[in-house]
Amino acid sequence: MTTGLSPEGTATATAAIGALIRGHRLRIGLTQRELADLSTISVRAIRDLEKGKALRPRADTVRLIADGLRLGPRARAGLEEAVRRGHQGGAGRHLLLERCAPPVPLHPMIGRQAEAAVLAEELRSGAERIVTVVGLRGVGKTRLALETAARLHDAGLPVLWHTAPGAASDCLPADGDPLAALVTACAAHLHLPDHPAAPRHDAETGTGPSHAPEPSYVAEPSYVPELASVPGPSSGREAAARSPYGSGDRDGQPPAELLAALGDRDALLVLDGVDCARLDFARLSRLLRELPGLRVLVTADTPWNVPGERLFLLAPLDVPHPGGTPSADTPAVRFLLSRIRRVRPDIVADERSLADVARVAHGLDGHPLALAAAASWLTVCDLPTLRGIVETDPAPLLDHLADGTSGSHLRDGVTRTLAGLPAGPRDLVARLCAAADADFDLDEVVRLTGRPLPDCGRMVRALLIGGVIRPSADHGRSAFRLLRVVRALAATPPAPVTEPAPASAPAVAAPAAA
Repeated sequence: MTTGLSPEGTATATAAIGALIRGHRLRIGLTQRELADLSTISVRAIRDLEKGKALRPRADTVRLIADGLRLGPRARAGLEEAVRRGHQGGAGRHLLLERCAPPVPLHPMIGRQAEAAVLAEELRSGAERIVTVVGLRGVGKTRLALETAARLHDAGLPVLWHTAPGAASDCLPADGDPLAALVTACAAHLHLPDHPAAPRHDAETGTGPSHAPEPSYVAEPSYVPELASVPGPSSGREAAARSPYGSGDRDGQPPAELLAALGDRDALLVLDGVDCARLDFARLSRLLRELPGLRVLVTADTPWNVPGERLFLLAPLDVPHPGGTPSADTPAVRFLLSRIRRVRPDIVADERSLADVARVAHGLDGHPLALAAAASWLTVCDLPTLRGIVETDPAPLLDHLADGTSGSHLRDGVTRTLAGLPAGPRDLVARLCAAADADFDLDEVVRLTGRPLPDCGRMVRALLIGGVIRPSADHGRSAFRLLRVVRALAATPPAPVTEPAPASAPAVAAPAAA
């Protein structure tokens, strides 16, 4: 005997209740306020019922509404039957939500425990409802999101996971996700239609005056109150059309099936690898208001720059101090050793090899994708040779010998990030590339650019958000370092379009004997 409905069945039953009440109300010419007065039910409750948000209305509520609508026996029986169907679907809905788990990571997480704990607590407590994790491509944003989602799922939150088409994924989809189609529909609902996005103002990403209009925040009733913190323009529809955050007056009703499936329950929606410029903030605002327990975790190359966004900058893994004693517990060293074991299990982490591993990890700034690519070269060279190539010119090592797409992903990511920088930060990168490969601080930026200190602070912040520099504490002071991956790729000319000649590999030594 069937005792529950699918999410689609639950949504259909819930929508049927709302449609019946609204139909009966309009047939006799009542407003929601008038029906509320006649039935002694609040206007909000009637509105929620008609929208399909109230999934399990009580019997006395249905009786009072039926009395207020002056329903006859047949119409009253039809309404009660619709309510019974909604009640039957409730238990099934919660069982399906319990099965909504995040994808399964293929590899253990290394060195991100602190970041995962902070993200999980902020999202679990509801202190943050929109979190965007940004960083250079390949830095580990998806892996951090997987760990955060797993912790929230263990805490009882269903996880709705969407990976953008074309995004790199190092995980296995959850087995038999019952709401996979619904998550896909939700992601499509949150995407803007195909039209050019408005340019972003330099105040968000760089310095200097801008002739582009300020981002428009349309004061729509559907916005979440705590998110509508920036005043909107007086021109409603025209400003909405210009806004990169979407328009609240379009057909932006969230999918009824999603509202029915989640209701007022806490849940996490993950949008992995999305282009924030293609997301509709107006629709997300309405979704967050309709679903008060929903949290949204986004991983992207660039921030969204919308009200209420919690920007989480993800730097590469911590690297060992170049002058200190190398330790296998340093996150970047642990990560590189884990990749080396897959390629050369004969390499033992003794004092000599650990020193080479530490220098490679430091030379590649702890960037996980770069470290994985460098480890693949140990099939054709030994550790001292690998260290020498990293210290001389690491650019060739960024092409993974076994995975030909890794190098292109990293190169494309660096190229896109540099191209997307405003003129000031982009000029600063060029000056840093021309200078010595060393740490720099704000005073050095002032000297290099001749710009005022506030402008220099904004430029450094833009480079941190883009992931092309990382904080450095090698010398015990507040300083930064341009990633050697960025330095190497910025100095590498684009490959010619002609038929390639046989590539000359870097001089390598024979693999060390086991």
